[in-house]
Amino acid sequence: QVQLVESGGGLVQSGGSLRLSCAFSGSSFSDYNMNWYRQAPGKQRELVASIATDGGKNYVNAVRGRFTISRDNPKNMVSLQMNNLNTGDTAVYFCNARRWPISDWWGQGTQVTVSS
Repeated sequence: QVQLVESGGGLVQSGGSLRLSCAFSGSSFSDYNMNWYRQAPGKQRELVASIATDGGKNYVNAVRGRFTISRDNPKNMVSLQMNNLNTGDTAVYFCNARRWPISDWWGQGTQVTVSS
């Protein structure tokens, strides 16, 4: 069974930076596409950034150019570097591991709060 543990959330002022990390265990990390989602109060969970098994990356338009997703296969870790944060980035951020066809795992989430 896959386990995902996020860390690195917190309170930061607008314009600041945070780095989220997600530790993966319980299976072969390199076989999984890794994703970061976020959910703000009263809103649906949205996909923020993805990194595929081959290292290909995708971002939602709202964060492109500010956020960077990366993975370290030997360390079984995925990270999300978030720069130039704004109040619209305030949300709970979730790490997700997905492998075709039906393996889909979630972390418990970490709160990111950006103050103006």
